[in-house]
Amino acid sequence: MYHKKTSLGMDENVEALIAYAGIWLTGIIMLFLETENNHVRFHAMQSVITFFSLFIVSSLILVIPVIGIIISSLITFIGTILWILLLYKAYNGEIYKLPYIGDFAEELIFGESFDRDNK
Repeated sequence: MYHKKTSLGMDENVEALIAYAGIWLTGIIMLFLETENNHVRFHAMQSVITFFSLFIVSSLILVIPVIGIIISSLITFIGTILWILLLYKAYNGEIYKLPYIGDFAEELIFGESFDRDNK
């Protein structure tokens, strides 16, 4: 499978994988470093929105005595499963959009919701 090069000179699927690899931190880094490839930029933006949101929610819930630890652990578990799924999809060259978050990331990167079926 051929993958387009990027402004960093790597295959786009490798850069998309990197955007998720370090959760939201590498997402931010890839948003700044990758200036040309919107496929990579979409994955980077989705990574930032998804995992920074989960981080904030999980941290805030921890202040609730007892149940906060349980809920935060559940969020971490679900986040880990989601992280593995997104790593896999990104490396395989798919633009896998999460509900709501994927649409928001698309709007931020492409300027509007990007419907591949109606281009």
